[in-house]
Amino acid sequence: MSTEPSHLTDSKFEQAIKSNKVALVDFWANWCGPCRALAPTIVEVTKEYADKALIAKLDVDESPVTAERFQVFSIPTMIIFKDGQEVERLVGLSPKNRITEALQKYL
Repeated sequence: MSTEPSHLTDSKFEQAIKSNKVALVDFWANWCGPCRALAPTIVEVTKEYADKALIAKLDVDESPVTAERFQVFSIPTMIIFKDGQEVERLVGLSPKNRITEALQKYL
């Protein structure tokens, strides 16, 4: 069981999303205060859901192609994918229960 979220890049994104039935991707950047505030929550969600879903982070500065493809204009943005398709999006600093309730719908 992983205790840290996976780190995705433009080149790894498609394969990671398609090879996991459910995935939550946190689009973030190091300079973003709310993103840094959300990081411990993402780690907690990873610990709880590691055997049920892919929990990953994608740095929008390092992987701008994927961020642009999904029209991520505000960060943090978390997108939940099911069977490779976007099914839900949470924008802004969300509490853990809101994230887990959204994730739970697709498991």
